[in-house]
Amino acid sequence: MSTRPIISASSKFAAKSQHSPLRSQRPAVTDTRGPKALHVVGRERAPHTGEQELSTWSASRAKRIFDCACVLIALPVLIPVFLLVAFAVRVTSRGPVMFLQKRMGCHNQPFTIFKFRTMTHVKGGSHNAVTTTENQEFTPIGRFLRRWKLDELPQVLNVLSGEMSLVGPRPKLLEHQIAELCCRPGITGAATIAFAREEEILARVPDHHLDDYYAEVVLPVKQQLDAEYMACATFGSDLKLIIESALRRWDPAVVDQLLNAALAEEEESLRTSNTQIPAIVSITVKAMDGHVPVETSKRLSEA
Repeated sequence: MSTRPIISASSKFAAKSQHSPLRSQRPAVTDTRGPKALHVVGRERAPHTGEQELSTWSASRAKRIFDCACVLIALPVLIPVFLLVAFAVRVTSRGPVMFLQKRMGCHNQPFTIFKFRTMTHVKGGSHNAVTTTENQEFTPIGRFLRRWKLDELPQVLNVLSGEMSLVGPRPKLLEHQIAELCCRPGITGAATIAFAREEEILARVPDHHLDDYYAEVVLPVKQQLDAEYMACATFGSDLKLIIESALRRWDPAVVDQLLNAALAEEEESLRTSNTQIPAIVSITVKAMDGHVPVETSKRLSEA
């Protein structure tokens, strides 16, 4: 059975942080919890600068017309699904059917995103900003809705109102925004498909390092994926992403490649800066079917 690296990081990042004034002085932290063994490193998040490059299609009026046309054509199918899901949410838990939340849109304009509620209603309270399969109290049908992305369906209303597009970077919370969007955020996108099982992956991160790991590792990878896609997006590529999302053709291998590339870039940066590279880099490998992970180590030569 094949295995796939889920999350990999090493203490070599800590070596770099100790020699760089732009990063925090927090050392690498290793947390071991059986099958959830992960190596997490605390680092300051570097700001992303420069304007986002958009393809001709991504910035065109034709894309907006395409979005509205797709939604209007799909409404006869979507409306019965909306009613069914709304009824299920209402009868299985107390609280409102819809979950409303402020997100950052195009050019940092905040807007209210619509979702079907998947978590227990907390009056005057709040849920964790970073969601995993383990750190939230879901409604009886909440996990099912999130797994099949049915909770996202009401966002077609955001598309019709002009706040979102069918394809684009996901709209972020203010505290998770690391780069200004120069286009409408989307219901699906390159990073959305790659991180389709994000909540399962993040559940393996120790709770006390979850926010740091999400901000320092996950968000930059998502931003890179979306920026590269939007710079070369076409009508055909958007249509393909919509079909792949509808058919749940999710390939997390892209994330593995990006994380490995990030590790290689950090290693090369350490070498060119004459910083000593630690001898061992630990990589946690876990089969997606939940079997016990296989620990592997790669020995690196010193710079």
